[in-house]
Amino acid sequence: MSNQAQPLAGRERELELLERCFEEACAGTPRFAFISGEPGIGKTRLLVELLDRADARGVLALRGSASEFERALPFGLLIGAIDEYLESFDPHAFSGLSPVDRHELAAVFPSLRASDPSAGRPATPTERVRTHGAVRALIERFAVKQPVLLLLDDLHWADGASIEFASHLLRHPPRAAVMVVATFRAGQADRTLIAAIERAATDAEAVERIALGPLTRADAAGLIGAVGVAERERFYEASGGNPFYLLELARMSDDPAPGAGVPAAIAAAIVAELDVLPPGPRRLAEAAAVAGDPFELDLALTTAEMPEAAALAALDELIGHDLVRPEEVPRRFRFRHPLVRRAVYQSCPPGARIAAHRRTADALAARGAPAATRAHHVEHAARHGDLAAVALLRDAGEATASRAPASAARWFAVALGLLPEGEPADARVTLLTSLAGARAATGRFEDSRAALVEAIALTPAGDPRRGALTGACAGFEQLLGHHEAARDRLIAALDGLRDDTSPEAAALMIQLAVGDFFRMDYVAMRAWGLRALRAAHRMSAPTLIAASTAVLAVAAAFTGAIPDATAYSVETAGLVDALGDDELALRLDTLVNLATAELYLHRFEAAGAHARRGLAIARATGQGDLPPVLVPVLSNVLHTTGHMTESAALLDGAVEAARLSGNAQALGWNLLSRAFTALDAGDLRTALAAAQESVDITRDLDDTLVSTYACVALASALCESGEPGRAIEVLVTAAGGEDLPLIAGGWRASYLELLARCWIAVDRPADAERAAERAAAVAAELALPLATSMASRAAALVALERGAPAAAANHALAAAAEADTVGAVVEAARARTLAGRAFGRLDERTRAVAELECAVADLDRCGAVRYRQEAERDLRKLGRHTQRPVRHGDPNATGVAALTHREAEVAHLVVDRRTNPEIAGELFLSVKTIETHLRSIFRKLDVSSRHEVARVVERAELGR
Repeated sequence: MSNQAQPLAGRERELELLERCFEEACAGTPRFAFISGEPGIGKTRLLVELLDRADARGVLALRGSASEFERALPFGLLIGAIDEYLESFDPHAFSGLSPVDRHELAAVFPSLRASDPSAGRPATPTERVRTHGAVRALIERFAVKQPVLLLLDDLHWADGASIEFASHLLRHPPRAAVMVVATFRAGQADRTLIAAIERAATDAEAVERIALGPLTRADAAGLIGAVGVAERERFYEASGGNPFYLLELARMSDDPAPGAGVPAAIAAAIVAELDVLPPGPRRLAEAAAVAGDPFELDLALTTAEMPEAAALAALDELIGHDLVRPEEVPRRFRFRHPLVRRAVYQSCPPGARIAAHRRTADALAARGAPAATRAHHVEHAARHGDLAAVALLRDAGEATASRAPASAARWFAVALGLLPEGEPADARVTLLTSLAGARAATGRFEDSRAALVEAIALTPAGDPRRGALTGACAGFEQLLGHHEAARDRLIAALDGLRDDTSPEAAALMIQLAVGDFFRMDYVAMRAWGLRALRAAHRMSAPTLIAASTAVLAVAAAFTGAIPDATAYSVETAGLVDALGDDELALRLDTLVNLATAELYLHRFEAAGAHARRGLAIARATGQGDLPPVLVPVLSNVLHTTGHMTESAALLDGAVEAARLSGNAQALGWNLLSRAFTALDAGDLRTALAAAQESVDITRDLDDTLVSTYACVALASALCESGEPGRAIEVLVTAAGGEDLPLIAGGWRASYLELLARCWIAVDRPADAERAAERAAAVAAELALPLATSMASRAAALVALERGAPAAAANHALAAAAEADTVGAVVEAARARTLAGRAFGRLDERTRAVAELECAVADLDRCGAVRYRQEAERDLRKLGRHTQRPVRHGDPNATGVAALTHREAEVAHLVVDRRTNPEIAGELFLSVKTIETHLRSIFRKLDVSSRHEVARVVERAELGR
């Protein structure tokens, strides 16, 4: 009896919950459901029932299943769910996707490869987030005409790339009528996926988790009612209420052997089913188990070496015995249950199984299948020393390393195991290096380090690769936050060199300097930079001179030697401008350090330009480990100069990429940067969440730099959120005391201003005054415009609190003027808000209004919503209401252009999935007012749901 024909016993409550979620998805709210339980408990049966009901309603239902023995096939689960449908999908529907998305999709789905033969791999593994976004956009495109039900079965066997996509979808649900239902075995699913599910279930109501338990005796009786009462009771006790075990016991001619576990007895019974088959059907079953599940008949008969007529007759017998069942796709079949396929596969004699894998690999090669499709079978069939197999596995790894690094790592490791003992060390070193990179892309930095340690041991002294391998190994240790271990490794390598003026020696010195940067030992950083510069000059090596000078620029900036830092930065910029991209690609750390120094010197335009160049070269040359440093630099430039949206978008991509890489240091850095951008944009919820996560993930790193600034970001968010007491505690503890000695350069003045604000908020003006005085001392020592601006703002805050509005106005105006000199638009506008408030207290209404209106205009243009609203409140106190331009446009305008400015604000917050109370809190309006705005938005956009609002707004912004 097939699953489809069996009654659904005892799952009424679960099915009702799934149908309710599905109704909500069809109404436009994306939903997720995850069904877990032991093997045979009925997870797939529940999916099949939901699938049948969806088909009856005309919903697009897509189902993919992961297979136990094909876990390394990249995106196998998604290909199984979507690729067949893509073959019949209207090509015109792809016009709504960007060229980048179409390119990414062609690289994943076989049915689309002919449409874009040039589709290749991303430049860096972290950019595989683009692939995830493209698949998400494709699913949204499917849902334009009808709701989509995406069923992902047996996630515990899914390949790494499919798991990453499922986690991405949880963090970024489709903005469409989509429901995703997935199953996995309890205790066997990928830990990162489980963490993503738990987080999504905590943060949103869109996720349901269903844990299936045993059937009751009554439900079991309904499932196997044809057997006698006594047998039902025996079967129920033996099966523990597991539906599959119940059915298998019922179909067995004999009871399980005494003392045998039920799964073992059932596996034996399945083998017994095979034993009664004639040789032809059994041979086809074993070949099919090797070919896959589901399997293509043509591939299975080739694997079995059977003529088609004989294979078709054998297939009929297998179907008659209910060992396999037809799929909806012609000439494709599936085993009755994954446990049946496992039993058949394992019952096949080992030698016959190896031969079957070899024949399958050969058949796929004859079809022109890519290396990644053949690698699974080659892995099982290859002999030790088979260099052709090694080459194919290496090719498969290289082809998938960027989009599916987990699969690539497996194939590199298998290739290493097949290498003969006498093979030259170069081949093993090459594979070990590739293995290290693939493992690093999935966050397995310890394993990457181990691979490189082995590669170093195989590389003789004097070989120029040895220094590069040592640097890469230390780099992984630095990514792990193990800076002391990295430092010891680099020093030992440096000591082992005969010539400390060689390129290898200079490179090691520069990397030692970078390690000291993260250890916040800027004096030692400067010492290594000077040694490297002397060596570079002796060699007359322009790229190394530039790299060493950039290191010195950072070290000088962080030690407060501003004239030296400025001189080094200017010198490095001149050297960099004279170098081509191909030369800089060899020392991309030059641009990283130069942009970092320029950021800390408040030379924002130059920092932004060099960061952008560095990111472009990194992407073009596949150096994915450096953008995590450059992105925070560029994002800081963007949000300081008033480009909030661009900064947020840059960081959102970087955070997603860092999650994929598992790099806690990069993720922490990007999250704390995201918190600062969110603060300036007025998004307190995002700011708090990002800062807290950054603190949590960097707490245990041997890395004081990122963890310190993560705490600073959290303190900033806490202060803005009305928790100044907690902010003080976090800031002072992390930064080493009330003087904030661990905060380097001009940023110390900024965070002393934050500390002053917090002291004022907890009614401790004397402490606030001391913080302002410290800020003034720092600013005087450094003579940096933004540091001076922040010190003046701190003085203005204290003066206003002390009842000296005239002094406060003077300090605030000075702060605005200094911020203007470096293009720090938001900080200048906030200082003008403070000046306007001071003038208001002086009853100088005209000057107050002028400063506040200027602040409102600048903050509105930048998208700094919260600070703009703060300035508007001060204006209202003066009896002046702001009249910002509304979005009426043409009187006959329709769609988004017809929305007022306030309606547009509400609509964009709907896009961000804010609830009405959250929107009301964000905009300082009542919930009823938000409801009124939403009714108007629905009418103007001609929609009936929040989901449709989001879709219309997003399309308008993309120019669709």
